[in-house]
Amino acid sequence: MISTQPWRRSLEAVVIPAGAVLSALLIFGIFCALAGANPLAVYGSIYKAAFGSWSAWQNTLLRASPLMLTALCTALPARLGLVVIGNEGALVIGALAATLTGLGLGTAIPGFLVLVAMALAAIVAGGLWIMAVGALRHYRGVNETISSLLMNYIAIALLNHLVQGPLRDPSFVTKPSSAEIVQAAWLGNLPTTRIHYGLIYGVIACILAYVLMQRTTFGFAARTAGGNVRAARMAGLPVGKLTLAICFLGGSCAGLAGMVEIAAVQRRLNESIVSSYGYAGILVAFVSRHNPLAMVIVSVLLGGILASGGILQRSHNLPDATVLVFQGIVFLCVLFSDSLYGRFPIFQDRPARIATGTSVSA
Repeated sequence: MISTQPWRRSLEAVVIPAGAVLSALLIFGIFCALAGANPLAVYGSIYKAAFGSWSAWQNTLLRASPLMLTALCTALPARLGLVVIGNEGALVIGALAATLTGLGLGTAIPGFLVLVAMALAAIVAGGLWIMAVGALRHYRGVNETISSLLMNYIAIALLNHLVQGPLRDPSFVTKPSSAEIVQAAWLGNLPTTRIHYGLIYGVIACILAYVLMQRTTFGFAARTAGGNVRAARMAGLPVGKLTLAICFLGGSCAGLAGMVEIAAVQRRLNESIVSSYGYAGILVAFVSRHNPLAMVIVSVLLGGILASGGILQRSHNLPDATVLVFQGIVFLCVLFSDSLYGRFPIFQDRPARIATGTSVSA
């Protein structure tokens, strides 16, 4: 008797998340109906705003690029069994580090080198921010979910203090902001589009994360430690170092997202950098089951939903925050769906019989 039918588990990994999303669509449709809107018309508007034209696609992809990077901040530590939700804080700290680096270097070196320095500063700052969460968890037993959530507020408070004080540009009166980074350090767009190169960064980061976690000994060690920490310690795996390294990598991706937002979108640091891409990245990570390749697709879908907020307000008289309600419903349905894995007989491995023949005597 053997029991290997991997297609069942693969099918389960697709069907259950898809069912969760469909359930969320049904619940959101009820919400829209109660709000006085036609659910089918709302879905049609979401599709039109997200994917109905090339311009809509560009708006969607602009929002998808930071989602790919911030999702990795949750997905990578999840391989160690850690639930890190400090994505927004790491993005803000990365944006802050990138801005300070860009303003400090100015025109002293070529713009391309300024851009590279901004990226490195953001990667290191975001990585250290989330690595602190891993250190608190491993060495002091502090719950990583609570600590990473609270560190989001610390990062946002630090941002507000700096842009309203030491970093404030008095010539910019619209809102408290830093000075603008030099134009030579702006992140450009893909040819003939409005899509900046941050999209390429996000796709490459997801591919590299998949290779790292699925095709290297480091990734195997991390997955082993995530499956059973005690067994990993008995096997001699450096659980502490793995925790710090994985948290650093996750935070560095979110920090890079902050740099991309500064160099490609905002051009200067202000409260607009807190745009909930970090929190949305948590949803992307859970919907994709922490699979970096699946995050590319989920980020595009969620980016389309985010891009449709305006049209829902104009065409259906719904609040602009309606898309946030949709995100919350999807998140709850996905979390609930985790309890369904292994419960359906159709997805469980079934033993396959080996045909037995007449024994042959020597």
